[in-house]
Amino acid sequence: MVIEQLANDARKIWGNEVMSLDHITLAIGVIYGDICRQARNQKEQQRINETELKKELGNLIFSTIRWCNDLGYSPKECIELAREAQVQYVAKHEN
Repeated sequence: MVIEQLANDARKIWGNEVMSLDHITLAIGVIYGDICRQARNQKEQQRINETELKKELGNLIFSTIRWCNDLGYSPKECIELAREAQVQYVAKHEN
């Protein structure tokens, strides 16, 4: 899948609904909470719902592409900036 296609798919699903940074932050919190619930289950030696965990990780990726667009940013540029930051972080912390 190409980032632009995912952005287009998200827009088809959600239409012209644009989320503000405040709403995006709350939505990220919901997704994060769902992921945390699976981590807690693992920590407590309970069964992890792998389908739920995969869905929430996918929600984080797919929704973030749309949210970048909602805020007027290029999802591709945001991903490239994050990638470069991670490369620099690892290079700085190696040794």
